[in-house]
Amino acid sequence: MHEIPARRTSEPGGTPPGARIRALLLDPATGDLAPRAEALLYAADRAHHVHTVVRPSLDVGEVVITDRYVDSSLAYQGAGRALSLEEVRRLSDWATGGLVPDLTVLLDLPPEAGLARALGRAAADRLEAESLDFHERVRATFRALADAEPHRYLVLDAGLPAEEIAAAVRERVGALLPGRVA
Repeated sequence: MHEIPARRTSEPGGTPPGARIRALLLDPATGDLAPRAEALLYAADRAHHVHTVVRPSLDVGEVVITDRYVDSSLAYQGAGRALSLEEVRRLSDWATGGLVPDLTVLLDLPPEAGLARALGRAAADRLEAESLDFHERVRATFRALADAEPHRYLVLDAGLPAEEIAAAVRERVGALLPGRVA
């Protein structure tokens, strides 16, 4: 076993321009954005992020670990904002050049528990301030995506101890990278 070169990043905000887009998207002072405008801002961040961080990292053999990606747009802008999932998917595919992750880890929690956890850390951002119904639609869509592609998803109860979650992720990553993960 040896160390695997990896790049940890996030969306939105994994690049300097992305950090500015993230601030705009999450700041409650931004107020209501048209749902399509919001989807386009996430897609713009993602296109730049994939072009400048993700693809170059993959091209040199790094494993990329990103907090959020296309499925988040399907859930939040598609279901949450009631946009067509197919339109959001087409926009995201165009922004990423069709790049699909080998593994998506979904840390699943009922919306009430997830919101309570988030609000315990900081004041609510624009998305966290949305209605419970919004968050229930988001969760249902994430779960439907996972059900549709079980080979690509690892769904874990986010209420489990962190050590158990880490062990389950390590096991699944180990199956994807045999002989390379301890």
